[in-house]
Amino acid sequence: MSYRLGVDVGGTFTDLLLINEASGETFTAKVPSTPHDSSVGVLNGIARICEESGVDVTNIARVMHGTTVATNAVLTGKGAKVALVTTKGYKQVLQVARSFCPGGLGGWVSYVKKPLLAPLELTVEASERMGADGEVVQPLDTQQLKEQLLALKAKGGFTALTISFINAYVNGENERAARTLAQDIFPDMPISISSDVVPELQEYERTETTVVNSYVRPEVAKYVDNLYAALTERMGEDTHLSILRSDGGLASARSAAESPVNLLMSGPAGGVAGAIHFCKQGGYHNILTFDMGGTSTDVALIQNSTARVRRETRVGDVTVRAPSVDVRTVGAGGGSIAFVPELTKALRVGPESAGAKPGPAAYMKGGEEPTVCDANVVLGYLPSDVQLGGKMAINKDAAVAAVKKVADAMEISVEEAAEGIIKIANEAMFGALRLVSVEQGFDPRDFALVGFGGAGPLHANALGILTQAWPAIIPPGPGVLCAYGDATTQVRDEASQTLVSLIDNLTEDNFKDVLASLAEKASSTLMADGIAKEDQHITFEADVRYTGQAFQLCVPFSQDDLHNQGLELLKQHFDAEHTQLFTFALDDGHEIVMVRAIATAKSTALPSPPPVDSRYTLEDSKIADSEIYYEGEYHKAAIYERSKLHAQLAVSGPAIISEMDSTTVILPGYIASIDDIGNLLINPQSTGN
Repeated sequence: MSYRLGVDVGGTFTDLLLINEASGETFTAKVPSTPHDSSVGVLNGIARICEESGVDVTNIARVMHGTTVATNAVLTGKGAKVALVTTKGYKQVLQVARSFCPGGLGGWVSYVKKPLLAPLELTVEASERMGADGEVVQPLDTQQLKEQLLALKAKGGFTALTISFINAYVNGENERAARTLAQDIFPDMPISISSDVVPELQEYERTETTVVNSYVRPEVAKYVDNLYAALTERMGEDTHLSILRSDGGLASARSAAESPVNLLMSGPAGGVAGAIHFCKQGGYHNILTFDMGGTSTDVALIQNSTARVRRETRVGDVTVRAPSVDVRTVGAGGGSIAFVPELTKALRVGPESAGAKPGPAAYMKGGEEPTVCDANVVLGYLPSDVQLGGKMAINKDAAVAAVKKVADAMEISVEEAAEGIIKIANEAMFGALRLVSVEQGFDPRDFALVGFGGAGPLHANALGILTQAWPAIIPPGPGVLCAYGDATTQVRDEASQTLVSLIDNLTEDNFKDVLASLAEKASSTLMADGIAKEDQHITFEADVRYTGQAFQLCVPFSQDDLHNQGLELLKQHFDAEHTQLFTFALDDGHEIVMVRAIATAKSTALPSPPPVDSRYTLEDSKIADSEIYYEGEYHKAAIYERSKLHAQLAVSGPAIISEMDSTTVILPGYIASIDDIGNLLINPQSTGN
């Protein structure tokens, strides 16, 4: 019997989901994350989930893993020291950047630029020049470059090398020659060239992206190699490890280690994939997602069951040209610390978090500061007799003592302070949801709201009230949904090419030739990982703009779309998107900037998990009576066990629905029903389902 395992490493917990590929039966587990080495938490989690499920670890054939190793390397500044080889005259390419100082007209006064990821003292200039048409203007001076590289080697102090030449996106011949030369001098060093990593125009973006790839590559390669070795030791040599990419697809361990720049938003992409999986089955194709964990909340907008993908990924102050699910992050999580500044006496929540250690006060792991989690405990939303991850007890007295610090500072009751903390956290998340909806031209009332993560279901009903996005959906296993997304998505890769041309000047045959070449290139990566061509699905994208714009929009299409509608389809789709964002469209001047082919392994649908026994009644599902504090007063509430709820039952608020990995709050005046997929659907009482 074969199993697949999804693993998601968060700031506070590491989530695991084990799926029986024959029956669809699932098992879940949560273990504390180990920030010093996240692989320790992964292995601890595998041991626990196998112990609790009774599944032999050798029966796990595939491990799909969302990781923050690349992200953390950038955020903490603990990546590799990178040396850079540029074209002569372009040594300052990273220093000049976009010639922009953030902060308004006087921003340059206070702007303190962070150190370059490839410092100037480790940058050398090669004598070479490639024309914008792809013709070699000046061949690479190999003798001079060899002397420069030997001088760099003598200087030392770096562990990765990047090569980025001007116009290499059109023709990478000189870069490849430089790499061959560098490999002889640095045989054991990872070398990244821009024509492989991101063959797209704009030299700063291309160079920065390739440097970041080198910056995180040794750390990611070390992590992937060590984890793969540990997994094969426990599970056998046939174990297949895949890492989640920022765009929601999977990369093989080999591909992830070579191009880690595509993993910078690996973690958040898993939850989006999991939400799409369950909502699509339930008939909800337009959704807003919010993934509330211990440290932060990630939000995204899904249209027609497809996540919006950005062509740039931003982590901290670093922006790279790599595709990622359009996820916005706000520093409001279950561990966000509440405080009252002495000067203003105004309650603040986050962005500082208690993290995995010491954690919220209620966890009894050394934390003493009031957090959002503690406020939920005080209000009764997270009952103290409910255990997180099935193992962790909740101490209400400790939570009350922590929140009392805020209450005393503001001279209000503990309950009022706790409710204030929750409302501020909700407003922060509402602000993030507006970024992906209202500010992109979408009305949140046209979408359903999906809450997941360890703390998402606690706040889903309240955020539904703020956004008026109904129903508020809680998928099965919301606390481990990122792991579910990891386990159900597919291997993916892409190939791109710059093609600056007016659509009216292109012939359909020439355009199809370009697409065929890109499709072959994207497909070859999957074939290298053992995925046959007939098991792949190819789609295309074109970045289109109006002539004169410095801003383009991505237009997805298929081979069939192009065959049926011709190049006119690019104009139509672009105009519709442009109107959505900016309220107008032009009649002509449509220009293609970039085209890309995306190869995805064809999905093998997993069987649905066994249905819940419909003989359970609401009384059978009831665990205990409790009370919650809402809008200034206490309300009697019942606690229900989610595993016994089915489509014939409905839970009226106020109520609490408990499960192994999360807790859902149903507020007074609202009702939760269950669909055939197992999603909890929260609606205002008056509108029913």
